[in-house]
Amino acid sequence: MTRAAVAAVAILMAPIASANAQLARLEVYPVSSVTIKDSDFLAGRKNQEPVTVAGELRIPKPGNDKLPAVVLLHSSGGFGGTGSMIDEWSKDLNQIGIATFAIDSFAGRGIVNTLFDQSQLGWLNMAADSYRVLDLLARHPRIDSSRVAVMGFSRGGTSALYSAMNRLYDTLGPANNLRFAAHLAFYPNCATTYLDDADVSDKPIRLLQGSLDDYSAIAPCRAYVERLTKARRDVELIEYPGAYHVFDAPAFRKRMMLTGAPTLRHCRLVEGSNHQIMNSETQKPFSYGDTCVEKGPTLEYNEAASRQAHVFVRGFLTKLFQLKQ
Repeated sequence: MTRAAVAAVAILMAPIASANAQLARLEVYPVSSVTIKDSDFLAGRKNQEPVTVAGELRIPKPGNDKLPAVVLLHSSGGFGGTGSMIDEWSKDLNQIGIATFAIDSFAGRGIVNTLFDQSQLGWLNMAADSYRVLDLLARHPRIDSSRVAVMGFSRGGTSALYSAMNRLYDTLGPANNLRFAAHLAFYPNCATTYLDDADVSDKPIRLLQGSLDDYSAIAPCRAYVERLTKARRDVELIEYPGAYHVFDAPAFRKRMMLTGAPTLRHCRLVEGSNHQIMNSETQKPFSYGDTCVEKGPTLEYNEAASRQAHVFVRGFLTKLFQLKQ
């Protein structure tokens, strides 16, 4: 059975053993979402192409108590692609009593990865998926809907970051005015300045990024954080000196150049008055054929940065969710 078919079947449930030897439960769910262009999402257009994606909910311990949860959004490499951090982060969060829901935003849409063709899916589309998962978790008897955060990596980090924008919540956000308890973005793409992008949720926003990242450049993220800070939002950029992209992915212990993969590291994009994404240099609609697009980003695991990031996230969520230490 294909993964796309799995997304359409009934819930599959199975007991598993977590990393700390506690009994846990794995539940695989179909998730009804939409495929939406960035311009339509930004324009507030709600009627889009329906799609069924899928995700895995890992419940770290048995019982009837309500648990906090983190929704995990994968990178351009896909749900289980080489270097995926989803499984490792799920295990780490499960160890401290946090449930995780990892979404596969690609398979149900017929996408393997977007590494070499980012135009296959809008940069903000995974935010819509995350909202639908929050709806699903709000109905789950073991999840405390007031304690659900979203965390993403690279492309997924971009959606985790901008899913905090009130415009996106207003368009396709969860029912009953539900909000994520926090937005954590690992090395997101901040190359685009959106209209009213400082009008965001009052919940904490945290960005974690390597100073040498040449896939998702850190300078635009610094500028965005500055705008959010001026707007008095709860935001912080945690920088890791000497770290490249996917610094928390042990699969890249040996530095690798992803030849042929396009980057926006030297592009400065803006949302136009018609909600199209414009190249600020040419003042024309952005295209991956623009001269600002460069190829060959660097991928490298950084053990020190990864360890620090895990310590930070665990401490941040322990405090946010008021977990017993």
